[in-house]
Amino acid sequence: MAKSVAVVIQEDPCKTHRPVEALRIALGLVAGAHLTTVVLLGEAVRLLGEDVEDVVDVDILEKYLPSIKQLEVPFLLPMNINRPRIQIGFSVKYESEDEIRRFIHSSDRVLVF
Repeated sequence: MAKSVAVVIQEDPCKTHRPVEALRIALGLVAGAHLTTVVLLGEAVRLLGEDVEDVVDVDILEKYLPSIKQLEVPFLLPMNINRPRIQIGFSVKYESEDEIRRFIHSSDRVLVF
């Protein structure tokens, strides 16, 4: 039976490579039988922004973004976040912080970066 997996990314992608690596891991999970959702918190929202030039490992990020779009990897973002302009084509849903918390608690597995 497929497990629900939440990949929570909260680190600043302009300061560390971990958020890009977390997206790569999420992409691998989506390719399997897992029901994977990526939760972007704080500065991690920049991963889907139109301006990614300052992101650490931007070349790797740009390599994986087309596959993430094509596979329609679901993203969950807080409603009240200071949103950069998100690139077109991503499957993004905005929820309250309480709804995001409930979603994370209801997931079978949670990976936090």
